[in-house]
Amino acid sequence: MHHESLSGADLSVATLVEEFLAAQAVRKPSPHTLMAYRRDLMAVLKLVGEDVTLSDLSPRTLRGAFAGFAAGRAPASVYRAWSSWNSFFGFLVVEGVVAGNPMPAVGKPKFVQPSPKPLRGEDTPEQLLVAVSRADERQRDPWPERDVVVLALALCAGLRLSEMLALRAGSVLGRSGERWVEVAGKGGRPRSVPIEPELDAVLERYVDSRRVRFGRVRPDEVLLVDRRGLPLQRGGLQYLVRSCYRRAGVGDRVPRGAQLHALRHTFATRLAQDGANASEIMRLLGHASLSTSQGYIEVTAAQQRAAVKANRTNKALGRLPREQPPRGR
Repeated sequence: MHHESLSGADLSVATLVEEFLAAQAVRKPSPHTLMAYRRDLMAVLKLVGEDVTLSDLSPRTLRGAFAGFAAGRAPASVYRAWSSWNSFFGFLVVEGVVAGNPMPAVGKPKFVQPSPKPLRGEDTPEQLLVAVSRADERQRDPWPERDVVVLALALCAGLRLSEMLALRAGSVLGRSGERWVEVAGKGGRPRSVPIEPELDAVLERYVDSRRVRFGRVRPDEVLLVDRRGLPLQRGGLQYLVRSCYRRAGVGDRVPRGAQLHALRHTFATRLAQDGANASEIMRLLGHASLSTSQGYIEVTAAQQRAAVKANRTNKALGRLPREQPPRGR
């Protein structure tokens, strides 16, 4: 980074943002991560004004901009934007453009851990899989094998949307009965997720159906493709999951704002219900911190408490006549 002709205070912040994003891109994060950085940085910058230079970014100015940014936004979004700006200023400090990072003086917003949003209804996952496994005559070109494998990778392996899109045909490894899938996890944290024979069979059926449609599948090729044989894109995958809910008639059981993520949350919640501890859930889902995994266990404990509370026998106990205490002699 060379800016000898300008003093640090006169540098265009928009230009520095582009240099920061270019430096981040070298680390090969997901396109979604880079877009989030850009969106957060530019949204706050817009609230400061046009043609903003570094001299305009005092802690007071940034506090005002963040107050405006926070209006009507979820706490998690505000926290993420603060983190983006903190990373941006950290980059400028390392590059020698600024002497210090003003973000601690702006005030770090409280992080609210979002609560898990699994599918509602005890039998919803099974109902969804059964409905989607049948070819829907209303579809122009039904491909149930592909649709089922997308649902199964989230419900039975807990994969995120970006992780699914990054899978290759050769990502499934191991011998029969000891298979696993290699996942390019969030934040550059790869992980291996064991897959049971049932999911392995679903994957094989999908790959076989893809061969019939488009010919040989090489290990280095993207695993999930659209109906033209091209790599499935983010929007296409989201649309596919929504259409699966619609075909199964379970749209009202999907928490708002969680489409494919509701399937991953269902996987984690069922792990907790079946006795998995927080560190096991953390490893399987690729969480960065134990507190995120702990959330599933706490939700499950609350569900168990609610189930006991709803027990009809408990309610009957409350209606039993109470024996009067003996009168004093």
